[in-house]
Amino acid sequence: MNQPTPAPQALTPFVANPAGRCGTSAERTQSAPVAQSVRIDLADRSYDIAIAPGLLSQPATFAACPRAAQALIVTNTTVAPLYAERLKATLLAQNPPLYKTVDVLALPDGEEFKDAATLNLIYDRLLGSTADRKTVLYALGGGVVGDMTGFAAACYMRGVPFVQVPTTLLSQVDSSVGGKTAINHPLGKNMIGAFYQPQLVVADLDTLNTLPERELSAGLAEVIKYGPIADMAFFDWIEANIAGLLARDPALLATAVRRSCEIKAWVVGQDEKESGLRAILNFGHTFGHAIEAGLGYGEWLHGEGVGCGMVMAAHLSQRLGYVDTAFVQRLTRLVQAAGLPTVGPDLGADRYLQLMRGDKKSEGGDIKFVLIGSAPLAAGGSGPGVATIAKAPESVVREVLAACVQG
Repeated sequence: MNQPTPAPQALTPFVANPAGRCGTSAERTQSAPVAQSVRIDLADRSYDIAIAPGLLSQPATFAACPRAAQALIVTNTTVAPLYAERLKATLLAQNPPLYKTVDVLALPDGEEFKDAATLNLIYDRLLGSTADRKTVLYALGGGVVGDMTGFAAACYMRGVPFVQVPTTLLSQVDSSVGGKTAINHPLGKNMIGAFYQPQLVVADLDTLNTLPERELSAGLAEVIKYGPIADMAFFDWIEANIAGLLARDPALLATAVRRSCEIKAWVVGQDEKESGLRAILNFGHTFGHAIEAGLGYGEWLHGEGVGCGMVMAAHLSQRLGYVDTAFVQRLTRLVQAAGLPTVGPDLGADRYLQLMRGDKKSEGGDIKFVLIGSAPLAAGGSGPGVATIAKAPESVVREVLAACVQG
């Protein structure tokens, strides 16, 4: 059965500049973004997302974090030289001290290391240092580090507290928020994991200055997805400001991170464990995860798979009558403008279908997709700005693959 989102008015309307600043892009760039906070409302598991530049260097950022004898910063070999010592010094600068000791573990960098063997490196360090149930883990890095650190926190001694400190755009707008933690399996992405919420998310916008261009584009895929599923006013804003986002305009990036987190908080607050509504956040991911797994993890970045997957899912939505061709073309142009692929690799239709049947949304071998729109337009459907979870005839999926995959 199709599962449309609740009425759009349940989401707070998009405000591009909540601090009241306006003017040209150059004027916005000269003005530092105002510190902002988004609340994830989950009763006794609620927490804040702090969004501002310079947060890693401010002891007040972490003043409310749990106290313990020790803390472990889990990062990777790319991020560690940039930010690990800064975070460690900030944690040790608390008065009174939050921790007696703060250790750092740098994991190998890359999606191909998001596996059980790398996860065990975290357990090895915790057990080797006799970490107890109050030990706090800090996930300093992108989505891979955040997912693995969160999963380790969920499992070690059946649960220890952790804090997300995302340093990529993708992790700041998506993976660090909402409590999904996991590792990959050769047969499927994120198939082994747990829902486990952090104590706090700290999105220091200054960390985006050291992000490679390819990673920045990958993060924009997760920003773009929020428009078609929930907020076309935000989609309009992204279209108008894509050049500035790619140029790392600080105020524009602050708005993109804040609004993305607002939408995700709205979704997660209603459906923490993806029993229905939360699945809309996987727009483009069914196709995208198949691309990642089919090529081998790390060949395409996650955001690249999502960008291409959104185009494929838009084509599927159009063939099923949920959106018109103009929207498909519009989304494709924006994904291209963000520097993302719009044509999928030729894995073979049968291989795509095999991989997608292993998707977490599948039920009884039936592939379920996130379609844009509440229903077919001919039946009074809403069009973009709302999403629906639905099955699609295999013949139509094959048509999409034939149209959207390299010849």
